[in-house]
This record gives sequence, structure tokens and C-alpha cells, in this order.
Amino acid sequence: MNSISTLNLDSDFSYQTIDLPDDYEGKVTATLIAANANTGNRKSVLYVHGFIDYFFQAHMAAKFLNEGYDFYALELRKYGHSLLPHQHPNYCRSITEYFPEISISLKQINERSKHKITLIGHSTGGLTTSLYMNEGEERHLVNALILNSPFLEFNISKLKRLFLPVISKFSILFNKFAKLDEALSRVYSQSIHKGDFGEWEFSQEWKPVDGFPAFYAWTNAVLKAQNRLKKESNIQVPVLVMHSSKSLITKIYSEEAHSADTVLNVEHIKKFGSTLGDDVTMVSIKNGMHDLVLSRKEVRELVFQKMFSWLKNID
Repeated sequence: MNSISTLNLDSDFSYQTIDLPDDYEGKVTATLIAANANTGNRKSVLYVHGFIDYFFQAHMAAKFLNEGYDFYALELRKYGHSLLPHQHPNYCRSITEYFPEISISLKQINERSKHKITLIGHSTGGLTTSLYMNEGEERHLVNALILNSPFLEFNISKLKRLFLPVISKFSILFNKFAKLDEALSRVYSQSIHKGDFGEWEFSQEWKPVDGFPAFYAWTNAVLKAQNRLKKESNIQVPVLVMHSSKSLITKIYSEEAHSADTVLNVEHIKKFGSTLGDDVTMVSIKNGMHDLVLSRKEVRELVFQKMFSWLKNID
């Protein structure tokens, strides 16, 4: 197979709609994305995106294809191609709501290749995949978990963390769709978006620079998932936890945003990531951004080098 340098999201990938049972908002779908260059007879990876996100990291798919893997990505319900007009974007009431589409995707990929799968989760996708690897129905089909800046704790003060569960539960008692607008700083999106200060193009419909609201139901769901992992996580496969070497809290863009995690506190990732299982490898990436594979070229090349080096040792 010839080396692949670039992939086009429109022409080099196939998009399969997964129809799921209706939920409290009505019709529900998810989207399984497959690289057209997949061979169907080799090791595979399945990527799960984060909050206010979807799959657009085509260069990551190219890297995995060149390293001998088939590449798949899953856009969860109410994200990306899966977001339907009647739905609230990125809304959920439990992180386990995403388990059915993960299970369906893992089974389909396994049926095609007959190989076990490496699961990759970024940010909230890292939280979701970590919980899945503790409780998910088809987790036996996964042989490794890679976490790219997993969302294992809210990056807020201890006082705010103390009151957040109370505020969330109280808010959704009166309105299931109660929300907090502008919950996230736009600095991170500005630092990666080509139309601002970054180098990446992505859909403003699915990943707006100004973000989506953070629904308190989603906040409550995240808190519950994080607490379950803190209380007892026993992931049975090797886990690679990758994160930036430093965090930056700011509401105003600066050049420093390109060399730090401007979303999460890396100390939280270190503290809670190391407890996810008995076989956890922690890797700090100097000058890494929140989504490490969107970091500047020399940094993301190091990220991929670390990933594939680790995978070679466990395959």
C-alpha cells in the first residue's frame, strides 16, 4: 500500500448512519465513519471525539493507515453528522447513553477484520471510552485504550466543584434543558480554527468557535461518570494517557495558547488518569494543545510517534 499523505473528508471516507432507539427527544442516530483505504483484514482503531466536536482530523486517519491500521471514527448521537434538527446539540442525561453506538461500531469493525480494536478517546470522548471500558457490553473486543487529554475532572475551582452537583441537579429539576451559555472560553477554538489563529478547517455548524451551551443535564452526567471512575476504575487492557505538559487558563487569545491545554487542568489528568487501570502509561507532551493531534506540526509528529511506539509494544 502506497503511503498516504492527505485525506479529504468528503471523498476519502464513508459515512454510515446507525439508527438507534428513540430517546426523550425523539429519533436518534449515530454515524460510523470509515476510511475508504481500509483493507478489512488488519488491526483497526476507533476514534471517539470530545464535547463541541466531531471527526475532522483526517491527518490522524492517514497516520494510522500508513502504520498498518484500518481507521474508523464514531460521531456520537447529537454530534456532527448525527445531530438532528429536533435535538439539543451535544445533550445527554447519562454518559452511558453513548454505549449502544460504541457497541454497535465495535461489533461491526470486528466482524470486518476479525482483529481486536484500539479505542481512542479525546477529552469527553476520553471520559466516555474510559467508562465504557469499565462497563461496556463489547469491551472484550478492545485490546488497547488511548486517551488524548481525557476529561476526568472539571477545570474549575474547588469551591465551584463543590457546588456544581447541587446547581446542576437543582436546575434540571425545573427545566430538563436548563443551560449555561458561553460555558467554555473561545480561546481554544480560536487557536485551532483556520479562520482565526489556527490551521484547521471545521464546520461552524457542528463545532462553532463560540461553542454550544453546556446543558446542566450534561454537566450532571459528566460528574456522575467522573465520580464512578474515581471511585473504582478497573480497565483490563493497557491504557495510554497523553496530555500537554502545561495548562493555561485565559479568556483572551495569545500565542501561548498554541503550546498549552487551554481547556483542562493537566494535573487532574495526571492524578486521575493514572488510576484508570493496572497497566497505565502516562505521557506528557511539551507544548501540546488540548487536542494533541491538532498541535503544531513538530509537536503532533511527536504525539504520533509516542502513540505508535506504545502500540508496537502491546500489539
